[in-house]
Amino acid sequence: MFDNIIVSAAAETADKLSIGDAAITAVFGYAVVFAGLIILMIVLYCTGAIFKSKDAKAKAAAEAEAKKAAPAEPVAETKAELPLAPGSAGHVKLFDVPDKEAAMIMAIVADKMQKPLNELHFISIKEVK
Repeated sequence: MFDNIIVSAAAETADKLSIGDAAITAVFGYAVVFAGLIILMIVLYCTGAIFKSKDAKAKAAAEAEAKKAAPAEPVAETKAELPLAPGSAGHVKLFDVPDKEAAMIMAIVADKMQKPLNELHFISIKEVK
């Protein structure tokens, strides 16, 4: 019952609106939507700022606690560095292979062998045709 009344009232109002009135109504509608979006953006920005400040305070407190609990002794090295393979930084002879492809090939070989690239020694790379 009320649905028919609302629909007929809206239809009569739409027939009575001029182009200028419709434009003003549309502009006010857009203004309300954009104002709501701006308010939502401000709320989200403020919420993010609050959480960032809480996070920074917690991090600073954790660092201060770690400094108090840390011993005064110097930290010993945990792993000795491996020496570089002889000639690993030397030149590689490339035959019909661009530098970019040669670097990719060397990286793939090192990955498949599960060895660091500095432990491998490449002498030459040649494209097989």
